[in-house]
Amino acid sequence: MELRDVVRGDVDAYVRMRCDPVMMADLGGPQSREGMADKVRRDAEQAAADTAWLKMIVPDPAAPEVVAGTVTLWSHDGDDGPTSEIGWMVLPPFQGRGLGARAVRTLLEQARDADRWGIVHAFPATTNAASNGICRSVGFRFVARADVRFAGQLFTTNHWAVDPRSDLK
Repeated sequence: MELRDVVRGDVDAYVRMRCDPVMMADLGGPQSREGMADKVRRDAEQAAADTAWLKMIVPDPAAPEVVAGTVTLWSHDGDDGPTSEIGWMVLPPFQGRGLGARAVRTLLEQARDADRWGIVHAFPATTNAASNGICRSVGFRFVARADVRFAGQLFTTNHWAVDPRSDLK
């Protein structure tokens, strides 16, 4: 498995993830295909500028055109100031293989090695057993339940935090 930056050509993968009712079940339902090319363009620009780490999960480096999902690490203003957050999505044909956990761990190891991002937070929906399991397996500690806004909707999530410099399993 390897991680590579999101590029403008990743629109199809974004559509398969973000416009699919099953993939988006814990995130308020599918997003519209309209505007997805602009979303990918913005993400690719952020990745190229290194303002956020927006990565595609490539299960087999020998077949770089096949992507299994995304893992992303970015910073935003939270209640207590700047907050680093990680999120991920793995397409159904690739789920259950450990790729999500490997991708999250790999990106957190890169954050540790670059001494960047500080404490990293994750907010999977309370109903998303797989993502909450990834948090536990990688070394996140449970902080609390939290209501979080995503795509204009409020969700009850589990708030997890990890210090990549000391907490990774």
